[in-house]
Amino acid sequence: MTTRRKLLLTASALAATAGVLNTRDALAADTIADFLFVQTADAMSFDKATSKLTLEGVGGTTLFFSDRPERVAGNMKTAAFIPFWSKGKDSFLSDPPNADLSILEGGELRQVVVVLEQPELNGDKLSYTVKVVSGEMPEKGTDVSVFIDIIGMPLTPVSYAGVARRSFRRAVMY
Repeated sequence: MTTRRKLLLTASALAATAGVLNTRDALAADTIADFLFVQTADAMSFDKATSKLTLEGVGGTTLFFSDRPERVAGNMKTAAFIPFWSKGKDSFLSDPPNADLSILEGGELRQVVVVLEQPELNGDKLSYTVKVVSGEMPEKGTDVSVFIDIIGMPLTPVSYAGVARRSFRRAVMY
């Protein structure tokens, strides 16, 4: 009985491993995955005159995930996220992303939708020039989460930013 159980467990483990390898091969193919990104920060400030949003105490990692069929998730250094605004048709420079900011302002939750442009990372402060799409941006807030929309992100793109995206995807999978 114990041997049969071990055999079944081993066969299950091998089948699961084969499934992971097939998934890796499928993801390495020329397919498109839509990735969403999440950044968190301890606090934020907004300068209305310059339209500058500053995330203070920003997390050292930016989370990413995709929906079906790939269902890839992981994290990357926030510093590695900034080059997504480089030149190229697959970059955020050519098509800036929208983002939903979830901000606590004096115990009240505030949602603001913005377009993110011109990121600058200095230590644990990340600044964006923003265009407010909906909602009212507070001057200050705490416990900030930034949910960044996707752009088309081919798994085998040509742009510098696309190469960076492909590199972090592959690093997660291997």
